[in-house]
Amino acid sequence: MSAGAAAVGQVAIVVAVLAAVHVPLGDYLARALESCRHLRVERWVYRLCGIDPDADQRWGVYARSLLAFSGVGVLVLYGLQRVQAHLPLSLGMSAVNPATAWNTAASFVTNTNWQSYSGEQTMGQLVQMAGLAVQNFLSAAVGLAVAVALVRGFTRSRTNRIGSFWVDVVRSVVRVLLPLAVLAAVVLLAGGVVQNLTGVHDVTTLAAGTQHLVGGPVASQEAIKELGTNGGGYFNANSAHPFENPSAWTDLVEIVLLLMIPFSLPRTFGTLVHDRRQGAAILAVMGTLWGAAVAVTTWVELRGPGAVPALAGAAMEGKEVRFGPAASALFAASTTGTSTGAVNAAHDSLTALGGGVAMMNMMLGEVSPGGVGTGLYGMLVVAVLAVFLAGLMVGRTPEYLGKKVGRREVTLVALSILTMPAIVLVGGALTAGVPALRAAAIGTGGPHGLSEVLYAYASAGNNNGSAFGAFTASSTYQEVALGIAMLLGRFVPIVLTLALAGSFAAQRTVPPGAGTLPTHTPVFVGLLVGVVVIVAGLTFFPALALAPFAEALS
Repeated sequence: MSAGAAAVGQVAIVVAVLAAVHVPLGDYLARALESCRHLRVERWVYRLCGIDPDADQRWGVYARSLLAFSGVGVLVLYGLQRVQAHLPLSLGMSAVNPATAWNTAASFVTNTNWQSYSGEQTMGQLVQMAGLAVQNFLSAAVGLAVAVALVRGFTRSRTNRIGSFWVDVVRSVVRVLLPLAVLAAVVLLAGGVVQNLTGVHDVTTLAAGTQHLVGGPVASQEAIKELGTNGGGYFNANSAHPFENPSAWTDLVEIVLLLMIPFSLPRTFGTLVHDRRQGAAILAVMGTLWGAAVAVTTWVELRGPGAVPALAGAAMEGKEVRFGPAASALFAASTTGTSTGAVNAAHDSLTALGGGVAMMNMMLGEVSPGGVGTGLYGMLVVAVLAVFLAGLMVGRTPEYLGKKVGRREVTLVALSILTMPAIVLVGGALTAGVPALRAAAIGTGGPHGLSEVLYAYASAGNNNGSAFGAFTASSTYQEVALGIAMLLGRFVPIVLTLALAGSFAAQRTVPPGAGTLPTHTPVFVGLLVGVVVIVAGLTFFPALALAPFAEALS
C-alpha cells in the first residue's frame, strides 16, 4: 500500500468512528449535563462539600467558584510536588524544585499539561496518580462546565442564573469522564499499554547489558490524558513511547479519544438549543478546519522537501517507524487542533510548513475542534462575532439564537478573542527580543529559532502543551512566564465567556424575523470559517511570515 493510500485509510477510520459516536455521545452529554435528577454518588459529594445542588448561580458567583476551585487545585498540586520525597510510591524521587512545581501546577490545572521535565525521572507514582491524573479529570470538567453555562445563556430568558458550577463539574466527572476513561483504559490495556506499580525494572539486553525500564499506572493516565484533551505524558517521549502507545492501532485509538468529545459537543449544543441544525453548522466549521489541517500537514510531511526525505520516501526525522509520517501528521494536526498537546512524533522535526500548520492550529484559538468544552465555547464566541460582522454589512441589529448582540456582548467577545494573541505576541517578543532570554531559550538561530519561541507561547497561551523540543523551558524565567501565560490564557477568556452567558441569559428571547441571519446554512458556515481564519491571519501573519514561512522558503 502506498503512503498516500495509508494516509487516506487512517483518516477514513478515524472519521468513521467519530461519525458513529457523534449522535449517541452528543445526545448523552446533553442528558447527563442537564438532567433534573442527581445520582446517589453525586448527592454524597454534595453533602460532603456542603453544596445545594438545586441552587443556580449568577455568572459572577459561577466565575468566582471556578476560580477558587482552580486556585485550590494549583496550591494542592504544587504542595504535592514539593513534599514528594516524603510520600509513598515516590520511587526515591526528590522534591520538585519550586519553579518547575509552579509551572506544572499551573499547567495541569489549566488543561495545558506543558511539561518542562522528564516525567519518569521527576514524578513519583503518587504524584502522577493523585496529582496529575486527578487534574486531568478536573480541568476537563471545568471546560465542559463553562461550555454548558454558555449554552444556558442562549436557552434561558430574563434570568440572572446560568447554573451551578459545582453541579456541572461533578456531573462532568461522574457521568462523562470517569466512565469513558475506564472504558478507554481497558482498550489501551488490551493494546499493550503498561499498567503496574513496579517502578524501575532491570532487564538484561541481547548484548548482555542492563537496561532500566520504568513502569507505572500508565494506561489509566493515558486514557484521560487523551479523552480530556490534556496531553501530559507519563514518559518524556509522550505518545511516542511504546509503553504509552505500542502500535499503529493504539495510535488510532488515542487520536479518536482526543477528538471524540470535542466533535460530539456540537450535537450536544444543537440538542440543548432545540435546533440540531445549529449544532451541525458548528460541526461543519470545526470539521472543515480540522480536515484542512490534516490534509496540508500530511501532504508536506509525505512530500518532505530535500534530498534525504526524498530518498527515505518522506520526512522521517523525529518520527516513529511503527507509525510512519502519515499517522504522525494526523496526530500532530489533531493534537494541536484540540488543546491536547500529546505527541507521537517530535514536532520540532516537522517540516517548516508542517510545524507552521501545527502552530496555526493553535493560533486559530484551538476551535478545530478545540478542547473538551473549550472548543465549543470558543467557537460560539467567534460565531457571535461573525453574526455581529454580518449585521454591520446589512445594517441590522445582529442576533444569535434569539439573543441580540449589543455593545456589551461585542466588547466581551472582542476582549476574549484578543486575550490569546496578546499573551502569545507579548510573551514571544520578550523572549526573542531580550538577548539574555533569547540565548537561554532558543536552541537554533534564524527563522526556526523564532518558530520555537512562537510555538512555545502559542502552546501556553492556548493551553495546548506541546512544544518544539529545542526550546529550553527549564530556566526560572520561562517556568514562571509560561505558567502565567497558561493561567491568563485559560481564565481570562473563561471569565469573559461566563459574563457573556450572563448577559445573554438576562435578555428576552426574540423570535427570528425577516431580517434575521440564518445561522444554520452553508452561507453562515462559510462566513464563520472565514472569520476564524481571517482574525487569526490578520493577527499572526507577520510573525508567521518571519518564522515557519521564511524557513520553508529558505
